[in-house]
Amino acid sequence: MAKLSKRTVEALKPLEKDFFEWDDELRGFGLRVWPTGRKIYLIQYRDSGGRTRRKGLGKHGVVTAEEARKQARDLLTGVAHGQNPSEDSRKKRVAPTINELCERFFSEYVPSRCKDSTQKEYRRNIDLFIKPRLGRLKVADVERSDIADLHHAHRDIPYQANRTLGVLSVMFNQAEIWGLRPEGSNPCRHVKKYAEKKRERYLSPEELARLGQTLTELEASGAESLPAINAIRLLILTGCRLGEIQTLKWEYAQGNRLRLPDSKTGAKTVYLAPPALEVLSKIERLPDNPYVITGTRPGAHLTDLQHPWRRIRARAGLNDVRIHDLRHSFASSAVGMGESLPMIGKLLGHSQVQTTARYAHLADDPVQGAANRVSLELGRLLNGGG
Repeated sequence: MAKLSKRTVEALKPLEKDFFEWDDELRGFGLRVWPTGRKIYLIQYRDSGGRTRRKGLGKHGVVTAEEARKQARDLLTGVAHGQNPSEDSRKKRVAPTINELCERFFSEYVPSRCKDSTQKEYRRNIDLFIKPRLGRLKVADVERSDIADLHHAHRDIPYQANRTLGVLSVMFNQAEIWGLRPEGSNPCRHVKKYAEKKRERYLSPEELARLGQTLTELEASGAESLPAINAIRLLILTGCRLGEIQTLKWEYAQGNRLRLPDSKTGAKTVYLAPPALEVLSKIERLPDNPYVITGTRPGAHLTDLQHPWRRIRARAGLNDVRIHDLRHSFASSAVGMGESLPMIGKLLGHSQVQTTARYAHLADDPVQGAANRVSLELGRLLNGGG
């Protein structure tokens, strides 16, 4: 035995079998010499169970003897305090990556806790934004700066950046539950979401009339599929979400109500007025298809309404109107007719008052109209009643 130094290490010659040379100053610090001439610094110690453990510190030539000695001293000090660096290295080596966490999250957590629409949104965020950027990192190694960088990379699309941050936060909460990270270590904490400007677009009475005329013309000419036209009409007349109409089954239509067993906010009742009932009464029921809005495949519902809608809105001169804006227009019409926000929330199936509150400012329009009528009448009287 001798003190391991550059001189003593380089003087060691390989033998037919590998052998160890131990440092005479730092107990447990040594060098392994292979027949090929390869020399590896290491430490050897006993763990809490009495088992002999070794941990490599680096190859001579890449790591100097003094660097290896310092590393060995720090690790052996930790061993004296109950640490097990060899086992720690093994755990880190086999620790799951973000790619693996994503798949476990999607197979064990998502199916039982998320609706189909949420599952699709999670999968989209995982495949397009999370895996490409963070996939190869170990779950335990991800830091807040990694999350902040990913969030910042999509600052030009704040809605997407915030949705991705939300998915990551749920994933890391679950990682803590599964013991993959220490409790309270979610790296998404304190990463501030970007402000999102809510897009508000409501169809005016003139625009609604124009859209109605367009739907009638397309139906007469056969230029657009009848299921798509019927879907648009039902969206306008019920205020339902797109998915609720696309997956609507005939069995849900009970008298003047739709009893949806599931929606974004759970089971929901939709009250049907005569115009909506009339649309339903004119839709042909196919014996081999349970859906109201049928697709091209037997027994399936219409899955793509976006492409037909783009053609319809272009013909109606409404290129900036999204399908979801039809739901907003239903709400704005209700406000204009003097319906209360709680009533509108019930019509739309909102589970939270705050969701309906976004329409509160629209109540100013009918109030302004009333003020105009009253003021004009008073002005007429002040001017002599002429």
